[in-house]
Amino acid sequence: MSLSPASGIGRFYVKSAKIIRFVRLGCTNRPFYHIVVMERRKNQHQPVIEQVGSFDPLPNDYNERLVALNTERIRYWLGKGAHLSTPAAELLGIAGLLPIHPRTYMTAWRNRRAAAETEASSEKEESTA
Repeated sequence: MSLSPASGIGRFYVKSAKIIRFVRLGCTNRPFYHIVVMERRKNQHQPVIEQVGSFDPLPNDYNERLVALNTERIRYWLGKGAHLSTPAAELLGIAGLLPIHPRTYMTAWRNRRAAAETEASSEKEESTA
């Protein structure tokens, strides 16, 4: 019985470098990502070794971004020496599987600064009006 390409076909070179990364699926203006393990030198449209999660970056009706992770398999592949792409490292850090990525802190800092600036400008406009 062969596996479906989404689950991974299970064929890979034992000694080749592996990476955990996002594979973009979905439609135009409606992205959806599979978190997969694949050989490092292959592009995202070639067959994967294993799918270890999924990520829907657009908020749903309850303003939630949905993430599903198979933490057991992610830990297995990291133990085998798999590398992580930066977006995958950020997501796993937010999920609590890894330490929080520095880029996450910088993004949060920029968002807080922008919110404070818009609040200050709206207060200034109210006081002058």
